[in-house]
This record gives sequence, structure tokens and C-alpha cells, in this order.
Amino acid sequence: MEFIDIKNLNQRLDSIKQDYQSKKPFRYVLFDNFFLPEQAEIIYKQYPTIHDDVWNNITYIDQKNKFWKNKFEKNTLFDKVMHELNGPVFLEWLQNVTDVEDTLLGDAELFGGGLHQSINGAFLNVHVDYNFHPTTKFHRRLNVLVYMNKDWQDDYEGHLELWDMTDNKKELLAKYTPTFNRCVIFETNEISYHGHPKKLNTPEGISRKSIATYYYTKTRPAHELSSAHNTKYINTEGVRGHLKRLKAGIKAFFERL
Repeated sequence: MEFIDIKNLNQRLDSIKQDYQSKKPFRYVLFDNFFLPEQAEIIYKQYPTIHDDVWNNITYIDQKNKFWKNKFEKNTLFDKVMHELNGPVFLEWLQNVTDVEDTLLGDAELFGGGLHQSINGAFLNVHVDYNFHPTTKFHRRLNVLVYMNKDWQDDYEGHLELWDMTDNKKELLAKYTPTFNRCVIFETNEISYHGHPKKLNTPEGISRKSIATYYYTKTRPAHELSSAHNTKYINTEGVRGHLKRLKAGIKAFFERL
């Protein structure tokens, strides 16, 4: 069973690649219709709710009301989806789009990836990702995010924001609505700042759903090398951002008690 519309992606490979390669200061691309239409509907209908599955949910100063799941029973729907996202066909397509100089590798652990779901009040502050896989010690190189939200309204917030922080700038590069079957691919390095810092403003029963997979290489270019680090956050909202972090910190403190 196939989930990714690889025939369609191959037909669009040149245009997607050109778009991706044209972006600066780091490369990224957005396109719709990632999964086959009928499979996207199945994924949407079977995407677990907050209440009917076991999710990880820990509040941090820079992250609140976000749930994630990266363990799936063998041969279940999402186990198959994740295998395909980490499989050789999609990896070859990714390699062709991104021209990463070393062989791209998937992550069987889905460390930090899998299903992500956020509820009202959620935010994820702008950041650059950790740069080494904790187990394999491979270099993190690409993020692939597929959104699974129908009828998303602009005032729900939850837009993915990409930022340019080079040369003392703080400039918003792109702001993407997390709509149904939409894919965003971007490279991960020391300047690929991204997040959804605006707090979700969703009605009861509506959440922000996504599928996330990350890709690695055994080496990376010398000019991109840096010492191992965790996720690095930055405030893009001024005083409001500081207040939001304070409230999340208080919530995190009481959770840990």
C-alpha cells in the first residue's frame, strides 16, 4: 500500500527543486497534495484525538500544549506511513530535490518526530533544531512536515514561520498555513530558524495536526559544522513573548511538582 503520491511528486520534481534551491539564507519549499488523495482522507480520519490515545505532553518555557507520539504498533496505519516516509523511494526523491552532498538517512526511532498535535493555547517558539541525533550521532539535515488540518481558519493562528536571523537581522521569511495534505521541507542548520510562536486560537475540538520526519547524514560540509547542541530558541514577539514564556514556565514548574 502506498501513501505518498510519488508519481505526482516525480512529475513536479523539477519545479519543487527549483523553488527549494532558490531560497535564502536557508533552503525551503512548500507544496500541496503530498499524500494520495484517498490515503490522505484515511490518515485524516484515523489520526488519533487527544483523548483516545497515549501521547507525550510536557510543557516547557518555549513549548506549551503540544502532544507527540512516535511509537506505533507494527503494521498499523501510522507504522506503515512512517516506514514509507523513511523508505528508499521517498529518500531518493528527497535526495534529488535537496542535492544533499551525502546519503540521506531516515530515522527508525522517529526521535522528536512522528505525530504532532497541538490544542488551544499551544505555541512553539522560533528556534533552530538540535544538530546531532542522540543515538546515532548523525547530523540532522532536513525536516519534512505534512499538515493534516481541514478548513483551517486564519484566526486559528498556528502558522509555520520561517525566519532570517543572519547578520543581526530578525526578518520573517515565510508564514505558512497548516492546511490539509500540505508539505513543507526545509534544511536544518545553524540558521534555519522556524516555529509557530503565535498561540493557537482554536475552538473546542479542533487541534493542529501534523506528521513530522527528520533526516540525517553521516557527515556535513565543514562550514556547517558546530559543536553538539540542543534546540535553541529565540523570542520574536518582544514583551508579549516574554510574558508567554513566563506563563509556560509556571505551568511547567507545577507539572514537575
